[in-house]
Amino acid sequence: MSIPWQRYADEHTRTVDTMTAALLFACFLLGSEIHFPHENPPDAVGPTLALAALACGSLFWQRGRPRTVVAVTALCTAGAGALGHLLTPLIMGPLIIALYRLALGTDRRTTRFAFFGALTLLAVTAFLADPVGHPWPLKTIGPAAWLLLPVAVGTAVRLRDAYVEAVQARAEYAEQSREKEARHRVAEERMRIARELHDVVAHHLALANAQAGTAAHLAHTHPEQMRRILSELSGTTSSALREMKATVGLLRQTDDPDLPLAPSPGLGQLADLTDSFETAGLSVEVAVEGVPRPLSPGVDLTAYRIVQEALTNVTKHAAAGAARVRLRYAVDHLTLTVTDDGTAAVPTSAGQGFGLIGMRERARSVGGALDAGHRVEGGFEVTTRLPLYPTAPTAPEPEDRNP
Repeated sequence: MSIPWQRYADEHTRTVDTMTAALLFACFLLGSEIHFPHENPPDAVGPTLALAALACGSLFWQRGRPRTVVAVTALCTAGAGALGHLLTPLIMGPLIIALYRLALGTDRRTTRFAFFGALTLLAVTAFLADPVGHPWPLKTIGPAAWLLLPVAVGTAVRLRDAYVEAVQARAEYAEQSREKEARHRVAEERMRIARELHDVVAHHLALANAQAGTAAHLAHTHPEQMRRILSELSGTTSSALREMKATVGLLRQTDDPDLPLAPSPGLGQLADLTDSFETAGLSVEVAVEGVPRPLSPGVDLTAYRIVQEALTNVTKHAAAGAARVRLRYAVDHLTLTVTDDGTAAVPTSAGQGFGLIGMRERARSVGGALDAGHRVEGGFEVTTRLPLYPTAPTAPEPEDRNP
């Protein structure tokens, strides 16, 4: 918040400059009348008025040409000293204001050069052309002290303003960074929820569709088996509703958007997942190679969802009756491979749809990678490499010879 007089000065620069010039003109004339007792004052009214008018009038250009104004006021002040006037702050007023404006608007090197140049000019002129013979301290120490004051004050004000501006710039940058980070977190959260919804809906609807089709096919020939499938169909839809409710519940969280889904599935529920596909007519074989290692919650959920989505794609797109899931544990990573013996093309393999896109995003989110494509011998294969993050430090284990 600006001070009222500062706001007035910024809005009425011409008025302020006129008042300043008039006041300094009066001070210049008053200073020209100061002299020591028993000292003959110089009789130079006309030149004094001219020097005062020129020095004070040049201040109207101090905001646009501060260097020129310093030079003009320094010459006028030196001229007053050459006429025999005592170099008091009243006579040096225009030069003091000019040096302050120069220090406020330029760099330290320029200000220092102007200060020493003006001081040298005043001292040399006073020593060489002073008709009165004032004491030497009044020609050197006095002007040096009064000219040093505006330089120091102007430099301090300029540094303070630069510091305040830098603080404001850092605050604005920090605010922009926070807003950018917040937007980034919101986008990531939307993508995470979108992936969860896609996986839940696609998986359960594919199973429900397969189970309903199987039940319709067995309605007349195997009624008992049909009733069992319909019972499992009810469980499939109930599970879908529960997972969708848990996923949508993320939208209502206000304290921590990074909280995982509750409950979060993992490879520990892989057997239940494969059993659900058995009821849809897809036989799933699971093989584990290497020593199973603990997974972080994020990697565990990612591995489960990738296997779920890969088997769902097999059910929806591939004319396959069997699929194989292989978990290969190495020292620092887990390799998941899901293959089938189907003959139909998988649309998402060409980049259409969101199945493979979501799986790749999941793998990248934990530092892994995913490859998918048709096999030479037939069928489709999805291979994922995920890093292992042990949940707690464990004793060193022998290196796995079957990476």
